[in-house]
Amino acid sequence: MSQTISKTVSKTMQRWTMNAVGRENLALSTETIPTPGPGDVLVRVNAVALNYRDKMVIDGSMPLPLPFPFTPASDMAGVVESIGEGVTRFQKGARVISTFSPDWIDGKPNGNARTPPYRTLGGVHQGMLAEYVVMSENWLVDSPASLDDIQASTLPCAGLTAWFALVERGGLSAGKSVLVQGTGGVSMFALQIAKAHGAKVFITSGSDEKLAQAKALGADHGINRLKNDWVDAVYELTQENGIDHIIETVGGANLANSLRAVAVHGRISVIGVLDGFEFSGPAGELLLKSPTIQGIGVGHRRALEDFVRAIDANNIKPVIETTYRFDELPQALAHLDRGAFGKIVVTGP
Repeated sequence: MSQTISKTVSKTMQRWTMNAVGRENLALSTETIPTPGPGDVLVRVNAVALNYRDKMVIDGSMPLPLPFPFTPASDMAGVVESIGEGVTRFQKGARVISTFSPDWIDGKPNGNARTPPYRTLGGVHQGMLAEYVVMSENWLVDSPASLDDIQASTLPCAGLTAWFALVERGGLSAGKSVLVQGTGGVSMFALQIAKAHGAKVFITSGSDEKLAQAKALGADHGINRLKNDWVDAVYELTQENGIDHIIETVGGANLANSLRAVAVHGRISVIGVLDGFEFSGPAGELLLKSPTIQGIGVGHRRALEDFVRAIDANNIKPVIETTYRFDELPQALAHLDRGAFGKIVVTGP
């Protein structure tokens, strides 16, 4: 006599939400698993990488028109659980990662001079801190085959920002010099991308320990910015030539230092706003060196697909300092406050 064993499949999921800005308003809720509509896919989220920008959105220091109740965070890696009618880009079981600016496929993003483009996941659109998410098939790309989901989750924002600055917009080539500021997620990706392209990499940090870790990853020169005038150190190390491409992650008045350090006709990619949203620097270096100063707002889907291929081809491994469980989001955000060497990742429930 045969016996049928039934397995109850959960129809609910966990999701982090907030009804107002402020970390104290974050709450873990239980909701019904959504169903994908036409052109949509349901993804089981296995890992979410946190960015400094997520902290700013949650705390309200980056004011955006958030759709409350709001789920934060933009960077996700997971597996397609089911697909809606008409979906052609993915099948059930596909490993995928999110795109930071979901409607930006290639070329220029949508927007104009009065209203610059900034329609992102975990911002204007709902974020990824949920056990399952539904989104358009066009908002996803295939994960790199060489990375697991925890590693792959770090690519959509920090990884693509570094790639877009150096390769897509920067045209980096072998023999050039690249300087990265600090040892956060963007900087560690920039270090590895630059080395993969044959560049010489300089890194600044206030920690000798972190500089040693960066050198172990391939950095050619480490400069402790608390012990030296790091620009003078750059002059000495480059025989006064300066740096071809600077990854400016601090912002504010620090742009003045980048203008001093940049080579004649060099390039500065402005990425970070740790020192504020207002930038300042000397006109002399700007006029006489004539560098390109480019703002980087992450990048488009086609560049992310290029980056995924480069990850697999060059065996680039994201630098992850710590992972936290899904219910440990407050602890992960506290770690983000302290800073990390590379990335912090929250794993799925």
